[in-house]
Amino acid sequence: MATQVRHPIWLPVMREPGARTFAGLYAIESFARALVASVIPIQAYELLQNEQQISLLYTAVSVCALGITLALPLLIGVVPRRWVYSLGVCLLILGAAAFLTNSLSGQVIGMLARAGGAGALAITLNLYIMDHIRKTEFVHAESLRMAWSTFGWTLGPAAGVFIYTHFGLLAAHGLSVLCSVTLLILFWYFRLSENSAIRPGKAKPSNPLKNIRRFVSQPRLRLAWLIAFGRSCFWTTFFIYGPILMVVTGEGKLAGGLLVSAGNALLFTALFWGWIARRAGTRLIMALAFAAMTVTLCLAGVTGEHHPLLTAAILLVCTFFTIALDALGSNAFFRAVKPRERAEMTSIYRTYLDLSDLLPPLVYSIVLGFFNLGAIFVTLGIFCAICAAITWRYMPKSM
Repeated sequence: MATQVRHPIWLPVMREPGARTFAGLYAIESFARALVASVIPIQAYELLQNEQQISLLYTAVSVCALGITLALPLLIGVVPRRWVYSLGVCLLILGAAAFLTNSLSGQVIGMLARAGGAGALAITLNLYIMDHIRKTEFVHAESLRMAWSTFGWTLGPAAGVFIYTHFGLLAAHGLSVLCSVTLLILFWYFRLSENSAIRPGKAKPSNPLKNIRRFVSQPRLRLAWLIAFGRSCFWTTFFIYGPILMVVTGEGKLAGGLLVSAGNALLFTALFWGWIARRAGTRLIMALAFAAMTVTLCLAGVTGEHHPLLTAAILLVCTFFTIALDALGSNAFFRAVKPRERAEMTSIYRTYLDLSDLLPPLVYSIVLGFFNLGAIFVTLGIFCAICAAITWRYMPKSM
């Protein structure tokens, strides 16, 4: 759906791009998005006043976002990568402007623009990473990127909700726009400096339908996608239904923002997971992480709305294990994809985000028609159990 070190590194001092280069860019981008990550579902709840209708709204937006993601390789093939990255930032700004209308149509446009912008930024940044980071350094680079995201995703959600409740929509989304503009300026400054930190890629994408067939025909890419999809389903659930749980049970909007921030504060443990995976192997750690998520999500489903603070605490434990998948999951894709297919396969791989925004709310809209809010956590827990079994069975033992 999830995911900043405390102070961004000034990248022009670096002669060549490395893990810190991309971690710095990702940190700034994440802070821009995190500021309104908890505000958006609260806005949606205030407009619709119904959890089931919110699920349907997210489903409809995600269908459109999926089409945008699949079309991005065609755009990258004819437009320099730096312009696609810039377009992603501009879409974040456009989305903020739409949210300021505080209407249902503005909510839809804002969510769609935000999804498209996040997709463009994710694909282009991943392509840059694969261009400049050696395969043997992917675990370190990804764990560093997740750890650096801690600042934005910890401070952002709670700060955004606090600003929204005390100063209004304009202040919350305006600050997000300011961060987005800063990201765009810094990106172009790095790109145009004499010691350029980012160089255009060389990949040439082909027909999206052929890309899908090619992706699905490769077992290791399918497995990498499933791992990413499973952990992203948790973040979608956590970001949307965590704040809603706090509001519905009377704990308040700020409690929802604090819950999301507390979960994201654990992102610094990505460095721990990277360290332990280099010793125990990614296969074992990822399978155990999915298994632990299964247990904690089922417990959260049992406590549910009856004990919201206990449910929130259990969800925070679940985020600790989910971050293991954040730190290690992308490594499965980076090591499996062929260099000549990076642009095409990255766009298909990136659909895990769009489908994790689409499918969980769609399923939850059905579940909520029969059960209370806690049932969605049990539903997700069952899926995580399936992911654990598949990961253990098919992940190469050498990883």
